[in-house]
Amino acid sequence: MTATRTPDATITVIVYNDAERLPRAVASLLRQTHTNIEVIISDDHSTDDTPAVARRLEAQDERVRFLRLPENSGGCSAPRNRAIDIARAPYLMFLDSDDELPENAVELLLAAHREREVDFAMGAVERIRVDTGRVTTWMPRLVAERRTVEGIGSEPGLLFEHLSTSKMYRREFLDRHELRFPEGIHYEDQLFSAQAYCLARSFTVIPEPVYRWYIAPFVAAESASISNQRHKLTNVRDRIHVQTLIDDFLAESGHTGLREEKDYKFLKHDFRMYAGDLPYRDEEWLAGFSDLVTPYLETLAPGAFARLPRTERVVIQLVRDRRLAEAQSAARGLGYGVAPTETVTDDASKATFWGTQVPSPSWARRELDVSDLELELRPFPSALFRHEITAVTPGPGASVNLAVRTYDPGLRLSVGPQRASIVVHPGRRQLVTAFRLEPVRPGVFEGLVRLNLAEAHLPVQGFEGVRHPQLRLEEQGLANSGILLAPLGFRPLAATRVGTLPHEMTVEPEGRGAGRLQIRWRPVGVTALVGPVVRRVAGPRVRRAARLVRSALR
Repeated sequence: MTATRTPDATITVIVYNDAERLPRAVASLLRQTHTNIEVIISDDHSTDDTPAVARRLEAQDERVRFLRLPENSGGCSAPRNRAIDIARAPYLMFLDSDDELPENAVELLLAAHREREVDFAMGAVERIRVDTGRVTTWMPRLVAERRTVEGIGSEPGLLFEHLSTSKMYRREFLDRHELRFPEGIHYEDQLFSAQAYCLARSFTVIPEPVYRWYIAPFVAAESASISNQRHKLTNVRDRIHVQTLIDDFLAESGHTGLREEKDYKFLKHDFRMYAGDLPYRDEEWLAGFSDLVTPYLETLAPGAFARLPRTERVVIQLVRDRRLAEAQSAARGLGYGVAPTETVTDDASKATFWGTQVPSPSWARRELDVSDLELELRPFPSALFRHEITAVTPGPGASVNLAVRTYDPGLRLSVGPQRASIVVHPGRRQLVTAFRLEPVRPGVFEGLVRLNLAEAHLPVQGFEGVRHPQLRLEEQGLANSGILLAPLGFRPLAATRVGTLPHEMTVEPEGRGAGRLQIRWRPVGVTALVGPVVRRVAGPRVRRAARLVRSALR
């Protein structure tokens, strides 16, 4: 790159063995509406074709420079830091090789800097699922309003937005504080961002997207990004280690007032990700996880726990108490309003606790007290139950047999058999299959139901996708619906719908999160042929014609 003109911004693209996606990332920079930029490709000593691809990109545009580290550092920090050392612009940004910048990202962030002198400017991050194409905004409430923040103490909740890539930094700010990415650790963004937030006198937030983050949540474990390698206990150890470094920095820099907010962020974001995975971990992993996280949990501010939803507090406490099987069970209800299987009431305090035993330590009593769930008092439509499928077997044709157990710890259901139904809607109309739940003991009901998927009302163009059936209870004219928790290990069952609107269907466990029962539909035969045509034109007359064609071909 010729040095006749100083660039306004330097964007560093870090890369390691990513020759395939690197050109896409660099192309997003060369398309920027603000063209006076410098692009540094910082290669962490790749062993694939990345160096050749980077050199070709450098040759094609004078704004591109190629930097290759002499040896692999094993992380993101070193390639970023080496690029900072040679960057020529007064403003700096960072991009990962598997992501992109929106075309006006540099223009927007430079404008924020020029509007008011701040240490960095930050914007919204678009998260794009590579498997579905679905686009969401990362931490949308934090970036919804354009504003300049006078120190992180005035908005400590921004600690949740810990990405370094969503920001444009003033070079002088980084140099003045000798702020660089910590090398030799993982989750370096969390420490770097915490330091930047605390050291900045002011920074500007804009609501426009300035970064596109591509998410591959179900990629093979060996290819997953560091943040998606939660199945490794070393990943847990690395995440806790960086938290302790942040804690030390807050103490040393005089920002102890942020500690509760930072602890809340750890519980709500970092621990919560591991909690959602607990049902799928084996005993050895669970024991190791408890050993790693419990000592750190004991250092956190009590106020951070108090801000969490009750079910999250229960999971954390069960892990701390090494009641790991119960922690797995509790984790399956996170985010879905699922009741515990059992509760116990303390005769003295009248408080209701999770599980079968009244906890002794005061802190355990505080966390496991589920009285605020109001299991006995909620209006019936919002009452909490737990519906578990205990067995799944194939039935005749396109049907499946489900053995269902319902837990009612608040004893909301009347004595005797209960009217229930399984509800699923792959189209606009629901498939409702009624059955009876019989009482087994107080607070527990069981029943058998045959779900005939051939009777589902499908749209004329067919349906390709996944639906999660729900269990609906009825009591005195009121209805209550809840998720169905599938056996985590059952083998998927395949069924075929023949005749009109043929489809292949798979009944399977969700495989993540709560582990709900899910049904996957895929059009086949005439549905697969006619469906795309109907979707393209989608008028009422065409849909009627499609029905006639299918009828003729039956």
